[in-house]
Amino acid sequence: MSEDLISPQRLPPTVLIAGGGTGGHLMPALAIASRLREDHPDWRIVLAGASRGVEATLLPTRDFPFHLLPAEPLYRRQWWKNVRWPFLAFRLIREVDSLLDRERPAVVIGTGGYASGPVVWRAAQQGIPTAIQEQNAYPGLATRWLSKRVREIWLGVPEARRLLTPGPATQVLDTGNPIAPPDPARRAAALEKFGLDSAKPVVLITGGSQGALFINDTVARWIDSGGATGIQLLWATGRGTYAGFSSRQSPPQVQVFDFLDPMADAYSVTTLAISRAGMMTVAELAAWGIPSILVPLPTAAADHQTPNARVMAEAGAAVHLTQSEFPAALLGGLVTQMLQNPARLDQMTTAAKGRGRPD
Repeated sequence: MSEDLISPQRLPPTVLIAGGGTGGHLMPALAIASRLREDHPDWRIVLAGASRGVEATLLPTRDFPFHLLPAEPLYRRQWWKNVRWPFLAFRLIREVDSLLDRERPAVVIGTGGYASGPVVWRAAQQGIPTAIQEQNAYPGLATRWLSKRVREIWLGVPEARRLLTPGPATQVLDTGNPIAPPDPARRAAALEKFGLDSAKPVVLITGGSQGALFINDTVARWIDSGGATGIQLLWATGRGTYAGFSSRQSPPQVQVFDFLDPMADAYSVTTLAISRAGMMTVAELAAWGIPSILVPLPTAAADHQTPNARVMAEAGAAVHLTQSEFPAALLGGLVTQMLQNPARLDQMTTAAKGRGRPD
């Protein structure tokens, strides 16, 4: 955050951070909030999200004040569900205005998601300094819409800049994505926590906060066919599909979790990751220097995960596969091939760290 975003007359300020719906938008908000509180303990940091988003479950477990708003996503495929929006919009804007009036923030930051856009938009209309943080190589709808209205845009990856049309007074900054910095010192405790053998490779499988049914099905078939021999798996299925895959649990070789929090423990012991290509996960993998196999979610809004995977593959940090290129038989062969080639993994680690922005 540039020094002139908050006026000195408003110190100590309230900073309102709006974002959520998915972990990919909530985790940046939490990372920014944590760093601001660390650097400025006298500031009031407030979070805002959607009552139907992942933040409704996670924010009560954190020690920041927060507000949940009646926001819903805009549906691209099931367009008929948007018929509720004219009725919802009136209530949503009323609650956003009430939130801004109560908190009187000195600055409003948006990290994306369907609760973020209305809060940042109304704040900008009221003359409150605003900033948005864009995680992805392909900017989201809210970022493209707000790019002419906000004071600052913070980019997770520089490739997003060419797809934005900022206003004449908007400053665009290449900041990287806000993540908790890697802490390799966690490794010893994490090995003990998971009961892992430090001499054997660890493969982390994650589909993001909501899981990835396709990846989970593929991994299950790989395990059922006798794959993963000599490999230790940390498999985060997502809460919605955990029950269908938890029977594969066979520690320490196969450990199945609904959700890994903190992810840092898993990252600290991971040799290779198999993941969707949400940019927050990609940013964390890059910062930790973890080689990865990235399988973008093809139904993600505007297919935004594919550019994320593509830029990492072009940098030499990841293997980019589409779902059609990801059968169980190929998965086993590719994982074995990569784990048996330490020189390639070292090169991918170096390339990943070259894309990482851990601070």
